[in-house]
Amino acid sequence: MDSRLNAFLERAEAVLARLEPLLPTPRVMIDWERCLAARWHREGQGGYLQPLEVNLDLRLDDLLGIDRQRDQLARNTRQFVDGLPANHALLWGARGTGKSSLVRALLAEHAGAGLRLIEIERDHLADLPRVVEQLAKLPQRFVLFCDDLSFEAGEGDYRVLKSVLDGSLERAPDNVLLYATSNRRHLVPEKQTDNENWQMVDGELHPTEAVEDKIALSDRFGLWLSFYPFTQDHFLDVVRHWVGVMAETARLDWVWDEALEKEAIRWALGRGNRNGRCAYQFARFWVGRQLLGVQA
Repeated sequence: MDSRLNAFLERAEAVLARLEPLLPTPRVMIDWERCLAARWHREGQGGYLQPLEVNLDLRLDDLLGIDRQRDQLARNTRQFVDGLPANHALLWGARGTGKSSLVRALLAEHAGAGLRLIEIERDHLADLPRVVEQLAKLPQRFVLFCDDLSFEAGEGDYRVLKSVLDGSLERAPDNVLLYATSNRRHLVPEKQTDNENWQMVDGELHPTEAVEDKIALSDRFGLWLSFYPFTQDHFLDVVRHWVGVMAETARLDWVWDEALEKEAIRWALGRGNRNGRCAYQFARFWVGRQLLGVQA
């Protein structure tokens, strides 16, 4: 009897081991008093919010050379956190220039006042009404963050986002706001053929419906912030800042000299760009190499 029971239990465990990967992910009830960020996961016809562990080391003062963009988005976010009217924001422009970092720095700035961040992928934007429904009656203020938002030619998903912005977020609870980043100002690529049928009526230029349809998506965002490629001086300022921050943390003595400056320039030339991400990566490389030499 014992041998048959043991055999049955072993087979049951084997079956469970094969079934467990197919079962839905266990849902975790989020304590928004402690949890500062979450990510929306789609599952079947629905989805759930997965809590995230976030690092709040990045501060607004770490973002150099984008003072105008920083101040405008910080003001908009402060209005939102204080329960005042605020706009959805589109941060567009060159890659690696601080768009996503600015949103993360604002979370660090206002987390103590109740600001929370929820990441949502572009392909899941149609789920926004479900997300909003879960947040509606909570006391915290939620920024829904979509990074690298854009749509390729021929995709119809951008119309879904237009209807979602007008139909759910514009009349959503006042504790929900959408921030998105993109390399494109108008989110959907415009073709030359879109402009062939512009008409002049009584001296007034009228775009085609196709152009209006594409531009209208960006119009749903009340705040547009543009980010531009770094000049060499801007790039070197950011390198010097991050090298200083990392060296101070590691208690490393260092000096900004011509050799270090030239090495940073060569690093940027080797990657074909000068931006904040490149500057941060060089700082990690250089400080790490110096610390390795000290240990050796």
